Amino acid sequence: MTPALLVSIGLGILLSALTFLFIMRIILTWYPQVSLKQFPLSWLAIATEPFLAPTRRLIPPLGGVDISPIIWVGIVTLLRELLVGQQGLVLLLFPAA
Repeated sequence: MTPALLVSIGLGILLSALTFLFIMRIILTWYPQVSLKQFPLSWLAIATEPFLAPTRRLIPPLGGVDISPIIWVGIVTLLRELLVGQQGLVLLLFPAA
């Protein structure tokens, strides 16, 4: 395996995991009675809140609906496609030998 392939796989897994976590946050917004301070969900909040808090300051909730996780799903998906997609930058900059 080439280093570029390893980097591509690692970035792909990381960005896919981030997308999954943000989608989980979107689903949890449908259930306002769920507390993100209890154990299983506290890990989700710890992983995503550093991204969501600054976004909420720039774009406050619209009509009581927090759209920051939706914005981050779009950003992370775009990054994943640009970096490790079929013609991603990682594979273009470091072609297989």
